[in-house]
This record gives sequence, C-alpha cells and structure tokens, in this order.
Amino acid sequence: MRIVVIGGTGLIGARLVDQLRRRGREVRAAARSTGVNSFTAEGLAEALTGADVVVDVSNSSYVDEAAAREFFYASTLNLLTYGAAAGVSHHVALSVVGTDRLARAEGGYFRAKASQEALIRASGRPFTIVHVTQFFEFVRSITGHAMRGGAAHVPDVLIQPMAADDVASAVARVALGEPLQRMVEFGGPEIFDLPDLARRELRWTDDARDVVADPLATYFGSRLDVGDLLPAPDATIAPTRLHDWRVGSSRVLWSADAQSAVQPVRSPAIEPTT
Repeated sequence: MRIVVIGGTGLIGARLVDQLRRRGREVRAAARSTGVNSFTAEGLAEALTGADVVVDVSNSSYVDEAAAREFFYASTLNLLTYGAAAGVSHHVALSVVGTDRLARAEGGYFRAKASQEALIRASGRPFTIVHVTQFFEFVRSITGHAMRGGAAHVPDVLIQPMAADDVASAVARVALGEPLQRMVEFGGPEIFDLPDLARRELRWTDDARDVVADPLATYFGSRLDVGDLLPAPDATIAPTRLHDWRVGSSRVLWSADAQSAVQPVRSPAIEPTT
C-alpha cells in the first residue's frame, strides 16, 4: 500500500507519516516544502502516481470564509481529480468536530470546511472524512487569538481536546482501512470549559493575563452553543489526558484499532486568579 499524505510536514502530517512508516507502509510526505502544492496542483500528478490512498491533513492559514473556501475548494478539487486519474482507491480528509453546526451558525472558516466536505461527498470517489476535536497543541493559539485588552475573551462552551499524536493515530487507523463513505469522529478523554482550559494554558506558561467568559466572543469567527465543539456519543475516545500530554506521556502511541470503551469525563475547573 502506497500512501500520500498532503500536508505531510505539518503538526499532524509529520506524526502521521512517522506512524505509518513504523507500520511498514510506503509513505510520501507531500507539502510545498517537498515540491507539492495541492492548491496550484504543482507536483501533484507526480506525487500521486502509484498511490493507493491520499490523506489530506492540509489546512488553510486563513480564518475568513472567502479565502479559506478558495483554498479548500481548489485543493480538494485538485486532489480528487488527480487522484481519480492516478487510480487512488481511498481519499481520507481530516476535518473538525462540529463543522456542520458551526457552518450553519455564522459560517467563517467552518463554512469553508463544510464546503470541502460536501465536495468530497458529491465526488463519487471512495472516501472517509475524519472529524476530530481541537488539539492540545492549539490551545495556546486559541487563547492568543482571543486576546483583547490584556485578557482572553473566549466563549463559555465545552471542549474535548486531543493530543496531536492521538489525532495522527486516528487518521492512520482510517487510512489503513476500507473507505467508509461517511464521516467518523474522535475526541479526547476529558471535557473542559473553554475558559478554564484557556486559563490552564496561561498558568502553565506563567502568563498573568486574565480569561473572560464572554457571551459575545466567537470561535474563529463562529458563534457557538455550549456543546458545538463536542463529538457525538458514539465517537472513539483517545487516551491521552491533558496532564499526561503536558508531562510528555503522550509519546506512547495509541493504536486506535478498536472502539474505545472509555467515556469522557468532565474535568473540574481551576479557580480563576483575582
């Protein structure tokens, strides 16, 4: 089996490539730095030659809807078109838990992701869409993006984050399986209030700035209901908890080969600073 990972040098892509190679698979990491650009199609035909599976873990750096939509539409259309020509038998795309709900709410980045998913579903190609919750590694970015006047203003919602290593394991599991022609979901083992998680991030880095649970705050341009970022009850639950990830225990790779019987637990909030 030959697998091409689009975005294969990024946060998830590099981990995914490493995990697949450890399992003895032939893997190519495709990214702009390796001469492959899915948006312009530069190097794409050559990269996909002989590929059985294409895994798209690339992402747009744009938050606004128009730019993100342009990126995801062009990239996905190129991957589907060139993949069909190359005889690719499984198109796997990484996406975000709650994309459909967030797209309906106010759009933004998530409407662009929803359009990407719709294009894949309508393509007639064999596919699986992998929905995952937010990464531990992005909590700092969420907090920084929410800074206003010396405090992070975040929506008062629930979040069930995962370690990037667990995300890569989840995607690897799907890539090595048969196309499901549907979406599957994965989430972390703990549920946090987003303001509390942002507060933990600031405390961990000795940042004295405050966190405000702001009912008017958006999440990358979208307004949220309290459970919009949570996966469905039948989601597969990854093992790595926030504390274990902090101290480096997540380096023990999760096989993700079976549905987890573990249920997510609500993490008690820490007290805000006064």
